[in-house]
Amino acid sequence: MNFKYKGYTGKYLRVNLSSGEVKTDEVNPEFAKTYLGGEGFGIKILWDEVPPEVEPLSPENKIIFATGPLNGTFWPNAGRLEAISKSPLTGIYGDSNCGGFFAPELKYAGFDYIIIEGQAEKPVYLFIHDGQAELRKANHLWGKYTSEAEQMICDELNDSEIKVACIGPAGENLVRYAGIVVTPNRTLARCGLGAVMGSKKLKAIAVRGYGGVEVADKNGFRSLSLELHQRLMNNPIYPAVSRYGTPGIVTLMNTIGRFPTRNFKQGSFEDVELISAETLRENYFVKDTSCFACPIGCDKIYEIKKGKAAGLRVTSFEYETLNSIGAGIGSGNLEAIIIGNDLCDQLGMDTISAGRAISFAIELFEQGILKTEDTGGIELKWGDAEQMLDLLPQIAYRQGFGDLLAEGVRRAAQIIGNGADYFAMHVKGQEISAQDGRAQQSMGLTHATSTRGADHLKGFPTIDETGYPEEARRRFGEKYLPEMAQPQAIKYKPFLVKDGQDFGAVVDSAITCKSGGTFVMAEIYWQEMATGIRMATGMELDIDSLKKTGERIYNLMRCYNILHGISRKDDTLPERLLKEPSPSGAAKGHVCRLEEMLTEYYQLRDWDLKSGYPTRSKLETLGLQDAADVIEKSLG
Repeated sequence: MNFKYKGYTGKYLRVNLSSGEVKTDEVNPEFAKTYLGGEGFGIKILWDEVPPEVEPLSPENKIIFATGPLNGTFWPNAGRLEAISKSPLTGIYGDSNCGGFFAPELKYAGFDYIIIEGQAEKPVYLFIHDGQAELRKANHLWGKYTSEAEQMICDELNDSEIKVACIGPAGENLVRYAGIVVTPNRTLARCGLGAVMGSKKLKAIAVRGYGGVEVADKNGFRSLSLELHQRLMNNPIYPAVSRYGTPGIVTLMNTIGRFPTRNFKQGSFEDVELISAETLRENYFVKDTSCFACPIGCDKIYEIKKGKAAGLRVTSFEYETLNSIGAGIGSGNLEAIIIGNDLCDQLGMDTISAGRAISFAIELFEQGILKTEDTGGIELKWGDAEQMLDLLPQIAYRQGFGDLLAEGVRRAAQIIGNGADYFAMHVKGQEISAQDGRAQQSMGLTHATSTRGADHLKGFPTIDETGYPEEARRRFGEKYLPEMAQPQAIKYKPFLVKDGQDFGAVVDSAITCKSGGTFVMAEIYWQEMATGIRMATGMELDIDSLKKTGERIYNLMRCYNILHGISRKDDTLPERLLKEPSPSGAAKGHVCRLEEMLTEYYQLRDWDLKSGYPTRSKLETLGLQDAADVIEKSLG
């Protein structure tokens, strides 16, 4: 096959677990040009093949693992992987993204993406190697921790360089926020896609490839990639991000009141020094590590050096985890947070949702809505790190009280009743990450309008999180206005969020990394991405056409959610963030002024102001006439 564009393999896999059929097919060049890769491929496949009546944990649901045209090249941070499915947690569009080396390996093995459908009768794993793929028995892997299963697969295939995407007991037991752990210990954590694999009896995907990725303009692409590597390393924020990774923002977020504490009752944690990046590095740091083609190296290896857990090492230890099972439950026990992070990795579970479920339960107990007869005798209390460590396995194995928490806070609140929903910190069913929208208005809007439920990475507004004007000047030039860099200002924030969401759709389709986004997006934005993708693929591409691609992808995700009942009423935040003024830091006295921003956001998107649906004219402009027809028919 002579695929029209470079940067792709031109092939994909379709795996039917019910029949055991593994089929290789050709990627349509027009599909690649229109949807680019990654997230774009995933939403189009969901739209075409997974209608709204399909239950997320049924055999009819599908999960897609997708790469993009920049994966496996020398482009900075080109090691990301995108997984897409209907979410068991939210019931709507779901995706997750992680770094590491799996995505380049999949392309080197000869495939741009994998579609997995059906349900195996008994546990299996998929082995992909140099253009070939086969299903293998996995009975012996079922029930194993993720690290055990990965090692057993490498031993079985006699190759330590195999890259594995694997679920743990949480996925097997259909915990609604189960993740997929990917070599080396990165996690496709959000939206519960590990439960989709578990429902299909698919324990793992193992990949080995010896091919490469050919680009259209070798000299130009190499030169631009080298320039961008250097620009990133020359950025003034680079040293701090490289030294500390995402934990480096703990103290800053605490100061501005954006660090959710005790189930979002506060935006600052009084014991923040105990879990700061400086404390973490001083007591547990071993060495730096990084993902494929990454000049930043924000990941670290940390080790507990004494006590009962001596010798325990973790990687991918992030800001979000320091909050969710640290400050979020009122705990400054850093060693327990490290152990909890490892537990979640081994069990295959999202630390954000798990931590939020626990903090939600603690507040309900504090309020008297939950009692010991509801919790199996557990007296839930703030700051109890050992209690958190006991609850994580209970959630993963759905034992006792953990069975309720495994449903996520929205479903748990519905089951509990008695006003529990007020304390459920979620948007569209997904637990809110470690960003308090009262401290940064654009982040509140981002959470409310994200296509996969509460999420800070879809729009990823960064200009105003620290009042960083240089990024605004680099990204928008003469359009820069001082208000854009003010966290509590709402002027221009709908534009910032909409632009970030469209660009984020491109990044998650290309696919590259947003880590350290405050400066990554300053150095690599629309112009650089358009040039890089054009040089890699040979597509006729400029900024305007790339922006249209980003809009197309984001609008199709919105259309998919509309078929599942999502409208303006769902683009909201918990009442706590809308009505209770923050008591913390620079956010003190503020609420998220969501409604003041939402109408302008819809206007910028050309969405109906009352319903929040994209207008027919907008969809036709984006080449989504068929989506407009389906929505009109569905809504009568």
